[in-house]
Amino acid sequence: MEETRICRAVRSFLSERMRRTASFVTKGNRTADVGCDHAYTSIFLVQEEIAPKVIAMDVNKGPLERAENNVKWFGEQDRIELRLSDGLEKLRPGEVDAVLIAGMGGPLMIQILRQAPETVKGVRELVLQPQSEIPEVRRFLHQTGFRILEEEMLFEEGKYYTILHALPGREPAWSKVEYTYGKTLLAAGSSVLREYLEKEYETNERLRNALGPVETEKSGRRKEELSEMLLLNRKAAELMEKDIEKGGSVWKQW
Repeated sequence: MEETRICRAVRSFLSERMRRTASFVTKGNRTADVGCDHAYTSIFLVQEEIAPKVIAMDVNKGPLERAENNVKWFGEQDRIELRLSDGLEKLRPGEVDAVLIAGMGGPLMIQILRQAPETVKGVRELVLQPQSEIPEVRRFLHQTGFRILEEEMLFEEGKYYTILHALPGREPAWSKVEYTYGKTLLAAGSSVLREYLEKEYETNERLRNALGPVETEKSGRRKEELSEMLLLNRKAAELMEKDIEKGGSVWKQW
């Protein structure tokens, strides 16, 4: 009974985004939680019996001290090890099977993975939730020898988030529209992605129209950028639905 109470408590501290991100870790995989902050994700992983061991790492002492207090409160000192580490610097190759990185910008995420090639080469999976530059993260994974097995997109507190689950292996390069929106999300017909595409289309069309008919060099470049984004948006929609139903959708205008 006490164990069940604790499991529910840690679950209540985590956002749906972080619960879903953690759930992509394959059961039984030792996991590195990079940028662990308060360590609630690490605690969730062991309490839910997803990971037998977690190495929770953060570059800052403050968050790591909070993480240590939380790990002790939940009584998980035996299954969670804390390390002060700049990215994967203090993680030795072969220590974990999975690397989880969430809640940071795509460029920083790429930098962390790029700086530890031997460690990354030795893992069985990467679970990533980048906050920005998601197409660049997808390209980096392919360039580094990972294939993207699955993705999930969710909407929480006014924002859209994408989770990537990648395994070692090669796959053919994707098209620009697939890198932009996610080949697996498009193929799955994600309802959240469909909603995102409609909102993005409306926003970009409004921005392009607001620039007006008279063009300066700067506004001309911006119009071209927006037009290209609208074209990619349309291609994504067509990939998701070959026969777009009439009415009820902004896509009927195309």
